Amino acid sequence: MNRCVIIGGAEIGDYSRISRSLRRDDFCICCDSGLRHAEKLGMTPSLIVGDFDSSERPDTDIETIVLPREKDDTDTVYAAKEAVRRGFDDFLLIGVTGARFDHTFGNISLLLWLDSIGKKAQIADDYSVMEIVSRFPAEIDDTCAYFSLLNISGTAQDISIRGAKYPLEGAEITSEYQYGISNEVIPGGKATVSVGKGRLLLVKVFGG
Repeated sequence: MNRCVIIGGAEIGDYSRISRSLRRDDFCICCDSGLRHAEKLGMTPSLIVGDFDSSERPDTDIETIVLPREKDDTDTVYAAKEAVRRGFDDFLLIGVTGARFDHTFGNISLLLWLDSIGKKAQIADDYSVMEIVSRFPAEIDDTCAYFSLLNISGTAQDISIRGAKYPLEGAEITSEYQYGISNEVIPGGKATVSVGKGRLLLVKVFGG
């Protein structure tokens, strides 16, 4: 099945950079005010969801799910759950990080949930691409200016970083001590990150 792209309402500054991450066959879900980003990204929504507290409900023939304003799930969380219900296994979330830290952190936590049910997922914004490293190793090439490994879920053990300026072998990173910030890929190569037990958030930063 094709990848599902979920577009939230957070600000996007560099549409051209985000557009390079998109594919013609992506299934696109726009969440509430995230609909304003679709045209600038050259995307046609496949589905619109939201409680429309930050934008007017669109007058369109595109399938639209109207949500109550008082609910446990944010529009973005609902969109992810709906995409899982429809059978998608691969996700890209954009427009989900920004000025509202609470929404940003909640959306990053969505990566943990999707990983826990065996789904592949990334968040892309103007500066970085984020994903969870757990069961399978991750590769980072030298187009990435920096990369960081952050623990947002318990303790991660037996961590390996190879092909980087600051390698690790059999290491542990806890939520209380985040020392895996701002590593660099050795020029001309690729870095590999693996986690034996637990999960880490990999943040690949493009630019300074």
